[in-house]
Amino acid sequence: MNIAIIGYGKMGKEIEKTALERGHNIVCVIDNESDWNANKDLVVTADVAIEFSMPKVAPDNIKKCFDKDIPVVCGTTGWSEHENEIRERCLNDGKALFYAPNFSIGMNFMFMINKMLARFAQNYGYGLSIREAHHIHKLDKPSGTAVKLANDIIVNNSNYSQWALDVSGKDILPVISIREGEVFGIHNVKAVSECDEINISHQAFSRKGFAVGAVTAAEFLRGKKGLYNMNDLLNENINNN
Repeated sequence: MNIAIIGYGKMGKEIEKTALERGHNIVCVIDNESDWNANKDLVVTADVAIEFSMPKVAPDNIKKCFDKDIPVVCGTTGWSEHENEIRERCLNDGKALFYAPNFSIGMNFMFMINKMLARFAQNYGYGLSIREAHHIHKLDKPSGTAVKLANDIIVNNSNYSQWALDVSGKDILPVISIREGEVFGIHNVKAVSECDEINISHQAFSRKGFAVGAVTAAEFLRGKKGLYNMNDLLNENINNN
């Protein structure tokens, strides 16, 4: 495929490396507004764009791709206030967007387990909490991954109606968020009863897993229209096998 990379930080560079290893072509790299103008003739040749930038610019980057009818794989988190607008634009205008708060295959397996644990915790009297840690450069807090874990718990456990940072209460799911060093990402969900404690956790060793997931998502998205996420990708792979 021809791929445009939008956002050329550490993740963008890892995605570039992974895409080339998988036999794809990088037609352009866009890291700021001037790059959009400088690459206007190249970006339209992309089969798909992979967007890992900053929360404040991600919605505009997605819209620019939609304007050029380029499918978008987006891994930037922290722009949830624009999510409904982007989703409506995608569906109403026949565009393609693959969005996930976390592209690690292993982390998405943990999402599945987390939903099961939430139901189990309600049935057997366990209290739940979430702890996440990332590098000091990550801007959103808590992480988009932690937010998904929390929201999935709330949907599957009626003991919780909301989540909050560093706050606990009768119906509040506490989320602890830590920013330190160069941690790639650690997420832990803890369930505690009077009798014992259960922990499920995922730790990323590098950015490679996220890059592989993002490029695999780009391969999945090519030629499609509509909204997709990691469940669509994983389910397709399961059905094909």
